[in-house]
Amino acid sequence: MSKLVHAQWSSKMTFVLAAAGSAVGLGNIWRFSYMVGDNGGAAFVLVYLACVAVVGLPVLVAEWLIGRRGQKNPINAMSELAHKRGQTKAWALVGVSGVLAAFLILSFYSVIGGWSLSYTLNSVTGAFTGQDADGVGAIFSGLLSSPGLLLMWHTAFMALVIWIVAQGVTKGLEGAVRTMMPALVVLMLMLVLVGYGMTTGHFGEALAFMFRPDWSALTGGVVLAAMGQAFFTLSLGMGIMMAYGSYLGEDVKLLGTARTVIILDTGIALLAGLAIFPIVFANGLSAGEGPGLIFVTLPLAFGNMTGGMILGLMFFLLLTFAALTSAISLLEPVVEFVEERTPLTRVVATVAGGVAVWALGIAALMSFNVWDVPILFGLNVFDLLDTFTSKFLLPLTGLGAIVFVAWVLDRKSVASELNLAGGTEQLWSVVARYIAPLGMLVVFINSLLG
Repeated sequence: MSKLVHAQWSSKMTFVLAAAGSAVGLGNIWRFSYMVGDNGGAAFVLVYLACVAVVGLPVLVAEWLIGRRGQKNPINAMSELAHKRGQTKAWALVGVSGVLAAFLILSFYSVIGGWSLSYTLNSVTGAFTGQDADGVGAIFSGLLSSPGLLLMWHTAFMALVIWIVAQGVTKGLEGAVRTMMPALVVLMLMLVLVGYGMTTGHFGEALAFMFRPDWSALTGGVVLAAMGQAFFTLSLGMGIMMAYGSYLGEDVKLLGTARTVIILDTGIALLAGLAIFPIVFANGLSAGEGPGLIFVTLPLAFGNMTGGMILGLMFFLLLTFAALTSAISLLEPVVEFVEERTPLTRVVATVAGGVAVWALGIAALMSFNVWDVPILFGLNVFDLLDTFTSKFLLPLTGLGAIVFVAWVLDRKSVASELNLAGGTEQLWSVVARYIAPLGMLVVFINSLLG
């Protein structure tokens, strides 16, 4: 039993803001664009959209449902719910996988959050004004080549995350999402940047790149990458949504809320691509630039447009806020587990978990300079953490969650909790029991064999 009375969200709206804040972050602004560029464009985008609809929605609902029923950290929730159904407590491994994924992802995610902090300062000082592609590239290369600068910004970002999470659900998480939830403002700013992209003369090329698929570029690896991105951007398979669901009362309609979060999250991701790729093509840059894509393309635009200094400051400040709302959600499952399973207080558990994440993040940031060498499977630490979590831990954790809800929990009680009846119940059953799990298995096995 937990030694604590489990915390609860103060309102339905706060939960929606927290869930959307977790989803709308670096995953659909920073990561989506470079994943599209690295994986051939439109074929990746269309598979990603299919994964979000057919796999992402049911897994998101399943994770919330597990958390709300368990009212504990993801590991304990899975263990106790399985025990109540007369099943092995080995189901707790699904929770273990999720919490581990959150820990590993935050270690390199915080490095990118540090980049965003650095670029916020660069926007204030006018560092991008009048720069050409080479000049903007030199600013980014200078940041990556300096382990000292990267460490400073990584440390500053993690200190903010630890400070927020240490304050608990009401003061920390809720206060942060109310203050920093930037989704709607990011949406408006993305629309402005898309408008700028239309003036470059390469907007049609960007549209074709994102939505006119070359199916010959579609491989098992691309499909798995698209599924991994769907999980990453929706914060699935990380224990986050189980943890957030554990603070949830019975008044929230899970399916409707999931649709809202997914539409907002996916819309911003697509707008980010439509803002970035016209600038990429207009300046002869490579769409396969990798993780640095938005830190090269958008500063180039901001430095050469009217009011660009203000727009650049707004964008990177909002990107930092978005990164923080996602980062606090990544640390939360780790802290919730430590707090419930040890005598440590909330503050000590947060500091312990946060410092461990920070330490691993040092290895990730050194991958861009003094430790830029392959350590396993030809990947450096940063790429290994990204690949291992997005292509393995997230899909496997999500698979475990949806199978557990669809096959282990009582079918009638799940239908009742989700307000399903008749045709909608049958549709949920087919998708949750067969389509989503089998699709995930086929993609995963194909990737391993390939």
